[in-house]
Amino acid sequence: MANTKSAKKMVRKIERRTLINKMRRSMVRTFVKKAEASIEAGDKKNAKEALINAESQIMRGAQKGAFNKKTASRKISRLTKKLINS
Repeated sequence: MANTKSAKKMVRKIERRTLINKMRRSMVRTFVKKAEASIEAGDKKNAKEALINAESQIMRGAQKGAFNKKTASRKISRLTKKLINS
């Protein structure tokens, strides 16, 4: 349990940041699922558009610290590979 004033403030800040990161990760998962669904459906035009949106959200999440930059790159790479191979 935090005892000092600064430690209590850090606990509040961490809780807020955790909520924001959870929302960002959830949003990224949603965009990735949409991209994967359109790739599976075989609709190249919508799949490409969904991939661009997913890539944007993934990189934004990485920049904001929701997850590691290498994880973001790996996710984008795998999605792009799925689109190319479909």
